[in-house]
Amino acid sequence: MNDAHYHLIVNHLPIVGLLIGILVLIAGLVFNKAEVKLTALGIFIFSATTSIAAFYTGEGAEEVIENLEGISETLIHTHEEYAETFYTLTLILGGLSLLTFILELKKMKFTKYLMILCLLIALVDGVLATYVGSSGGEIRHSEIRNDAKMIPLDKYEE
Repeated sequence: MNDAHYHLIVNHLPIVGLLIGILVLIAGLVFNKAEVKLTALGIFIFSATTSIAAFYTGEGAEEVIENLEGISETLIHTHEEYAETFYTLTLILGGLSLLTFILELKKMKFTKYLMILCLLIALVDGVLATYVGSSGGEIRHSEIRNDAKMIPLDKYEE
């Protein structure tokens, strides 16, 4: 395995974890279940932890693929910019989730506001996740790029 392979293995974890955490936290808030809210916070902490691995394997992945034919330095740079912002906000969410988790265990009354803050940050981070995921996919998957050319099936020959 090379660095690009490692990056492909871990890069989905923070994004998928974040999206699952959002759904779980919404359910916990709607049904007012402390265990569900704590689970969501744990998922956000997991996402933050896995974002470290995804972020630090990215540079090695770039070194593996940057000289391959059809790879755009512009697409790589765009992905890096989104990834840096996503990484930073995910770490902030993870830290806030850890603090909220501890305070919730101590039964502090104001943790409901911290839960809502976690949800708001997670929603913003979810939007960033779509950009970082799409921009990463566009590096190797020309079919999802905006400039992809459509080939009619009747013109396609194998």
